[in-house]
Amino acid sequence: MTHNEDYRPPERSPEGKPMASATPRDVVHVRVGSFILFFAIAVGVVGLLADIPLLAVVAGVVAVATIVDIILAVRGQRARGSGEAG
Repeated sequence: MTHNEDYRPPERSPEGKPMASATPRDVVHVRVGSFILFFAIAVGVVGLLADIPLLAVVAGVVAVATIVDIILAVRGQRARGSGEAG
């Protein structure tokens, strides 16, 4: 493991909480998840309109999984006490 001289730990507020507004991982989960959610809902609606219930069910499962992932990312960020993700 090498020592990176450019690395600086995040600054801390007077209360001792990290001042980073969101970790990159949480931001990616929220932003990419929102795109996936949008397309999953669109595919689900098309599946219902085209009378393809299996497509609608699969899109619904993907949408629910994406919502859970977004919720976990936001809750994880709040648990760290550094604000909301995204």
